[in-house]
Amino acid sequence: MNNTKTLRQSFEQLFDRRFLMIFLLGFSSGFPWVLHGSVMTLWLQSSGLSRSTIGYFGAVATVYAVNWAWAPLIDRFRLPLLGRLGQRRSWILLTQCAILISLLFLSATNPTQNLVLVSVWALSIAFFSATQDIAVDAYRISIFSRAEADNKMPFAAAVSTTGWWAGYGFLGGAFALYLGGETIGFSWPDVYRILALVYVVMMLLVLFIREPDSDLPVDKPLAAGESNGVVYWFNTYIAAPFREFFARCGFKLAFSILLLLLVFRLGEAMLGRMSLVFYGEVGFTTDQIALYSKFFGGMVTAVFSLMGAVINTRFGVVRGLFVGGIAMASSNLLFALMAVVGPDVNLLMVTMLVDNFSAAFATVAFISFISYFTSRTYTGTQYALMSSVSNFGRTTLAASSGGLVDFLDGDWATFFILTSLMVIPGLLLLLWIARQIQQYKDEHDAPVRQTDAPERA
Repeated sequence: MNNTKTLRQSFEQLFDRRFLMIFLLGFSSGFPWVLHGSVMTLWLQSSGLSRSTIGYFGAVATVYAVNWAWAPLIDRFRLPLLGRLGQRRSWILLTQCAILISLLFLSATNPTQNLVLVSVWALSIAFFSATQDIAVDAYRISIFSRAEADNKMPFAAAVSTTGWWAGYGFLGGAFALYLGGETIGFSWPDVYRILALVYVVMMLLVLFIREPDSDLPVDKPLAAGESNGVVYWFNTYIAAPFREFFARCGFKLAFSILLLLLVFRLGEAMLGRMSLVFYGEVGFTTDQIALYSKFFGGMVTAVFSLMGAVINTRFGVVRGLFVGGIAMASSNLLFALMAVVGPDVNLLMVTMLVDNFSAAFATVAFISFISYFTSRTYTGTQYALMSSVSNFGRTTLAASSGGLVDFLDGDWATFFILTSLMVIPGLLLLLWIARQIQQYKDEHDAPVRQTDAPERA
């Protein structure tokens, strides 16, 4: 009876209108991955490029792994004119405008004639998308007070994940692939031009969301000769956020957290980078990919994201990550089975069910995990640091996925088995971190986060 009441109360939190804002911004974060990811992959494949080239092209997303470098700028610098909208909204609107311009230029290129130019505009989209993510992540964390964080943060992560998958999967991704699929048959450049309209709508919606209350420290002007401006800026906006993170968590725990973020989802990322190529080679049509991988898979992710929020709220994000890691390994093995069986739609649906369950569960737990260790004073910078470490594994390291498949002479089954085994180091490291968190709490009788720590880790 009490559990039912707790479950009902958990879902009732979703009626908070701030979650709608988080969903919209999550959509805006996920949609650029359609532009430099899904659509680009199919465009390059239809242009006759090799698996290795397609895989290494994904390295344009490396900018997501280094956006911490300019996160202090997004956290502190107030834009002229646009700054009147607020620190977070102004940067989100500016980056969306830049993405819109970049994708229009991208639609005027041709991979077979000038792959370098295609790469430049794809990189531009990824760069401004990574910059947008800094402001979006800071918005999601700042919109809730410290007192609300423990109960609201997992649901904020779930809603953000749902919005991200709406942009990347069942709304934005499926729509984009259907436009270029066998039934409608637009050329990929025309698909990009149509998708530009989506960004116009998103920019209009940003004007109607509420700016969160800011607790950023007010910068005081320096007295003449007090300090060198560059040194002051570096110490205040770059060194201070990193120093605070390591001082609060302790070096051992902080380093373990960053290492976990690097390796935990590497296998999933390598599979994801090559999944669309695999679907095409194994015999699925573009329309089938749009329906099952994007629409069905995205819907499953949205549902499981909410379930993941409930479970992470009640049992702790560390346990949630552990469950997500085991599910990731299982889904990768199903891909290996599909490589042997061939284009079986029923097997594809089962694989999508398990794969998107693991993606949702791991993503919600991952976002909650990072958010728990993020300072309120240096929100954008510290979140960008931790998510950048994770993105380095998911983008830069995963760019070798196509080369690995080519090295295996197209043996997809072996490739997927190898990606499944990659989750083991992350699970072992997760157990080690759980012990460190408990040890820290026992020794200091205080949470590792200045607000709320994952109490049920």
